[in-house]
Amino acid sequence: MSGFFPTLENFAKGTAATAAGLSTVGEFFKRIPQHTILTCDTSSCLGHAGFGLLFFGQNYLIYPSAFPPGSRTEVPVPTDFGLPYQDLPLVTPDNVTLRCYLLTQRKEMPFVGALPVDSDESETDEEFTARRPTVLMFHGNGGNVGHRIPLAKVFYVKMRCNVLMLSYRGYGLSEGSPSEKGICIDAQCALDHILAHPTLSRTPILVYGQSIGGAVAIDLVSRNPNAIRALVLENTFLSLPRLVPSALPVLGPFAFLCHQKWDSASKVPNIPAEIPMLLLSGVRDEVVPREHMQELWKLVQQRVPGGRRAVGRNTDSADEGAKKPALATSSSRFIEFDRGTHNDTCVQTGYWQAVADFVASVQAPATA
Repeated sequence: MSGFFPTLENFAKGTAATAAGLSTVGEFFKRIPQHTILTCDTSSCLGHAGFGLLFFGQNYLIYPSAFPPGSRTEVPVPTDFGLPYQDLPLVTPDNVTLRCYLLTQRKEMPFVGALPVDSDESETDEEFTARRPTVLMFHGNGGNVGHRIPLAKVFYVKMRCNVLMLSYRGYGLSEGSPSEKGICIDAQCALDHILAHPTLSRTPILVYGQSIGGAVAIDLVSRNPNAIRALVLENTFLSLPRLVPSALPVLGPFAFLCHQKWDSASKVPNIPAEIPMLLLSGVRDEVVPREHMQELWKLVQQRVPGGRRAVGRNTDSADEGAKKPALATSSSRFIEFDRGTHNDTCVQTGYWQAVADFVASVQAPATA
């Protein structure tokens, strides 16, 4: 069973890139000797450097799509992991071609430990596919879509989900350059493809986002509440301007210059309470302080039907979490992992069981 879960070894290349932009700049400032006397001239130089980095170079910091080296040209494919797939080029409304992967379910699953799902002989693969959930995956800001295939394999094999892996513009083999506006267009394009698909359009749709992918997910669901069944978020943030002071203290005074907002805090209240949300947080996250996920959870608790914010909140204890007790409001849950950092929370004990339980709890009943 454990062989189908991602390991640190086969996942490290992609996840190590998630914090690449922040760590690169952080190291630049750490290299300034601690005994350096910050004269007016020195402070002025650092100030100008911070201004330039954040205003003119923020897209390079936020979207390090070329890291690790080769990420724009060397993109693993699902068959490298034994998974059948469809190479899915999506053309966005602004004429950018995205190179995505689509994994659709089939009755026969040749993997030991695959989730058993009842099916009779008369049922076709297409009918079986339509009975299974579809997961739309949004990855972090480093690496490429191929680095996240081990995660897709868990959804595909252990949960028997259809999976659409979106490759943002400017990432992997996709065309264009990444930006908040552009990636939001990409996400909508992927959802529109599912909604127009003759089979996938009949499935419950779940959105899974890690780090900045969580912000992508929140934005998409807030704009399409009637199309999404549930949302899973891992180690994401309230907004980028609110993240800068803790992630890059030297640039804190210039946070107001951050034009890539990804303001999830203002969008969560627009997601109706009827949409369950699972929040997974690494307590030792060195990039996104745990307070961001805790504050997002408060916003999740305050939602009401229709997507407005309630005055109060309702918190109940759940009987199972991972290291930290899980908190639950209706079908939504918040789980913290004591040993989880920004890049390895997804390999912590209990993580995938929590996701599997959540997917099973929100899955639509099988149709005849």
